[in-house]
Amino acid sequence: MEDLATVVQPNDSVRVRGREVRPAAARLIIFHKPAGCLSSRASQGGKPTIYDFLPQEVATLAHVGRLDAESEGLLLLTNDGNLTQELTHPSWHVEKEYEVIIDRPFDHAHTAKLLKGIYLEEGRAKAVHVHVEAPNKLRVVLTQGINRQIRRMFAALGYKVKRLTRLRLGTLRLGRLPRGAWRVLTAREVESLRGNRRRKPLRPARRRD
Repeated sequence: MEDLATVVQPNDSVRVRGREVRPAAARLIIFHKPAGCLSSRASQGGKPTIYDFLPQEVATLAHVGRLDAESEGLLLLTNDGNLTQELTHPSWHVEKEYEVIIDRPFDHAHTAKLLKGIYLEEGRAKAVHVHVEAPNKLRVVLTQGINRQIRRMFAALGYKVKRLTRLRLGTLRLGRLPRGAWRVLTAREVESLRGNRRRKPLRPARRRD
């Protein structure tokens, strides 16, 4: 085979110099990213990266999306490019749920503004679900992937986000995984993630500290 545009089918046999090669088995891990580290491979400004917390055996996995340096919570890493595309492409509308702690009590009148959308440089940024848990603590669900979206939306309403934690990506929940820890996804979690686009919106997760 000399045509580099050839698409390899699942039942095809591929050989390099006479030896059959097979794609690497899909690997998926969940990592509880601490605040203060970067979702990248290269350090900037002396800040550590997520890969400083991970052992060599999973260091080749790529992160699915990212969290800004100040944010913490669920980060998925995998070598499955097709799954990454499904979870990050805006056409799939994959839900991402966050716990948001702000610097002052939330005005309930602002809920409608968050749901309707706030215009940022990239366009209209909106939440699909907002739930107030305490005067300055909310649960917010997004399906968009605008850079620093929640922080910028709340800043536009006059709030400063003091703490931002991702609790859920699609059907995958952070649960009680400690900060800086990681684990391999269960078969059930992987199956659920792959079927995410066929599922109805989930109820907000409950955080247990």
